[in-house]
Amino acid sequence: MTSCGDDMLDFRNWWMDKLEFDGLTANSANKDLIHLGDVLKTVNKMKRLGLELPLTDLGFKPGEARQRPPFSETWIRTKLLKAGALDGLNTDARCLLLGMINTGYRPSEAACLTAAQIRLDQAIPHISIEPVGRQLKTKDSKRIIPLCGVSLEAFKERPNGFPRYQTNSAGLSATVNKFMRDNGLMETPAHSLYGLRHSFEDRLLAAGIDERIRRDLFGHALNRERYGNGATLEALQGIIHRVAL
Repeated sequence: MTSCGDDMLDFRNWWMDKLEFDGLTANSANKDLIHLGDVLKTVNKMKRLGLELPLTDLGFKPGEARQRPPFSETWIRTKLLKAGALDGLNTDARCLLLGMINTGYRPSEAACLTAAQIRLDQAIPHISIEPVGRQLKTKDSKRIIPLCGVSLEAFKERPNGFPRYQTNSAGLSATVNKFMRDNGLMETPAHSLYGLRHSFEDRLLAAGIDERIRRDLFGHALNRERYGNGATLEALQGIIHRVAL
């Protein structure tokens, strides 16, 4: 029965990642979990297996999937960036993860980047997140992010983007999160790949970066009228350099 319990927990973790990755609500996962539970109960009854099914407390509370914690800077430096730590990941997944550390992009945004949106030959290397062949999450998601530190090095290795996940962004989350869990790279059981986005914002906040700039970098709406064009690319590069790993 332990293996069944482990399988159910893995399935719940898969849904946790999917809710966060795709921006879905808890109801989407709960319907699936309820359906699976009903199937298991039916099989248990019809086959007279007499199993004690681990089906309690599997459902998600509203908002639970959005509570993934950020990775600490120490964990990123000593675990994720340790030599050889990510060697078991395929190159696209590894570079996409490293690119996230100093950009805070959504994994789905990175997965869909094209070569034209990765501008390494500019005076200030950057990526441009825009609706090319896809719809952005919100109108505020369109933005330009300078590349610094390990993220710049990762994009130098993948200047044409991440073709393996361009049409399979859902597979990215499952691949990376499973690898990190299997290799002791999650800071806690509650962590996921998305925590790198949260970590980037925490570092910007600790550095005293203005809320308008943070919202612009993350593609978040501003709770007031947007005046002016915002920070220049050069200014953004200087800001990110201050917190880049």
